[in-house]
Amino acid sequence: MRLTEVIKMALSAILAHKLRSFLTLLGIIFGVATVIAVVSLIEGFNRYVDEKIADIGTNAFRVQKFSIEDFSSVKAFDQARKRNKDIRMEDYFALANAGGKIKTASVKAYNLSEIKRDNEVLFEVRLTGATANVAEIDRIDLGAGRYFTAAENEKSQFVCVIGADIKTRLFAYDDPLGKYIKIDGRPFRVIGVTKPRGSVFGQSQDKFVDIPINTFLNIYGPRRSLLVSVVAIDEASYEDAIDQARVILRNRRKLRPNEPDNFGILTPAAINRLRAKIFGTIQIAAIGVTSISLIVGGIVIMNIMLISVIERTKEIGIRKSLGARRSDILGQILAESTILALTGGLIGVSIAYGLAKLVSATTPIPTALPITAVAIALVASSSVGLISGLYPAWRAASVDPIVALRAE
Repeated sequence: MRLTEVIKMALSAILAHKLRSFLTLLGIIFGVATVIAVVSLIEGFNRYVDEKIADIGTNAFRVQKFSIEDFSSVKAFDQARKRNKDIRMEDYFALANAGGKIKTASVKAYNLSEIKRDNEVLFEVRLTGATANVAEIDRIDLGAGRYFTAAENEKSQFVCVIGADIKTRLFAYDDPLGKYIKIDGRPFRVIGVTKPRGSVFGQSQDKFVDIPINTFLNIYGPRRSLLVSVVAIDEASYEDAIDQARVILRNRRKLRPNEPDNFGILTPAAINRLRAKIFGTIQIAAIGVTSISLIVGGIVIMNIMLISVIERTKEIGIRKSLGARRSDILGQILAESTILALTGGLIGVSIAYGLAKLVSATTPIPTALPITAVAIALVASSSVGLISGLYPAWRAASVDPIVALRAE
């Protein structure tokens, strides 16, 4: 019997019992939908980290007071807090002028400030003091105006670049360029506005103001740890640039060979390792638990197919007496169980896709649905159907036609 005929007969049998077929599908639909939904959330989170958190610039890494490993436990952080020293402007100058595998460096410092224009006041706005080349290293996109220059930084000018949220709140109907805002009571001239960046886990990334680092330190004082972004000359020199930066800072701090670093170096790989460490086990456990529902769906299919075989004993006997082979009966039952499971998988994927879109649209939770996950889910559901149909198919193929014809 040709495959097309087997599929047609399987579809006819399924459609002849629509309600029972639908109820059989529910287990697979639920199983596939939950697995795909979990994978979508995990994949969305992973991509979110890569795009929003782990992306720290092309061929760039950060030098800061603490490393990611320092946050691995309360004990580790307590030790690092006592051991690690602040990153100072002198450290930045040493890295920026190092040459070798280091192309350039920038520096930033942060403060939560009050921003005011006329009667409108914004509290706890992220104020960043930065060097002029931060715009290039951090790939800051300007929607209007410009970033401040190295000369403006050297002269400690009171100029600023504002985020999209600041522009919306303080200059809803005005062009902000050339106008003034007050930062902690001091007037600053707006020279640029950035394009919207969106949010990270529901927190706006557009509620900020950037000012020259020298201006920042003159106002708020130098007694704070800075964040230095270091750029390697090219991708091939990246690891060498990290080693060079580590040697420079260890020499400046007179650390002995057996002493640990008293500073942190942050790379995208380190962020991803932390993500994998925290969420890797959770990911495996979540997918494993939700996959149980697929097994339950397979058991439901097997039971229903067994019932179907019993109900169709006489039909099977008639087909065998007319010349149907064991392989024909076997193929039809397997085709029915596989088509049922595949259909349930397709419906489950569609439901999970819709849920993922709904979650992304209504919450800050990121989701992503990779094609490979969809393909694996459909293959898995079909395999579950095929395996679940083996025993019922064997039972059907083993029916004695004489005994079957006597069945009521």
